[in-house]
Amino acid sequence: MLLGMTTTATRTGERSFTQRFSATGWVGLVARLVLAGVWFAASVPKLVNLEASVVAVRGYQILPYELAVVVGYLLPIVELILGLLLLLGLFTRPAAVLTGLIMIVFIAGIAQAWARGLAIDCGCFGGGGEISLAEAQARYPWDIARDIGLLVLAAWLVWRPRTPFSLDEKLFGSPALDPD
Repeated sequence: MLLGMTTTATRTGERSFTQRFSATGWVGLVARLVLAGVWFAASVPKLVNLEASVVAVRGYQILPYELAVVVGYLLPIVELILGLLLLLGLFTRPAAVLTGLIMIVFIAGIAQAWARGLAIDCGCFGGGGEISLAEAQARYPWDIARDIGLLVLAAWLVWRPRTPFSLDEKLFGSPALDPD
């Protein structure tokens, strides 16, 4: 294109795919897909064995029995829904906010189990229940670090929810050009 001349697409306000998404959009896409994958990996084993999910929630010894049962049954469903929303890029910001809040709860739960000397498998990806104290003490820092990393990805999507290949873009329009 010669200097001073514009194309029909530019005059009509249409932008090319690469113009619509900057580097931050691509980082967001990776964040969205990683979080979706984690939610799927966490929800499917729990959905297959909901009783184990309840045992894992009860292992933290925070909630009364009845509430732990409800959380144990509902958590895998919420995780699956969040995974689907993030995979599709639909309602990305609300899904990221809820993901971040859940990660904060998970971090607090693991930290309190560690501080109280509980020896439990976090139950994050199915399973749960008691394990050896040495194994628990070795796992807790890694579980917390993982969840902090996932919290950072969720925070990115709260800040920059529009990403390539999302239904948000199709339904709610293209994001503004980012000044990267």
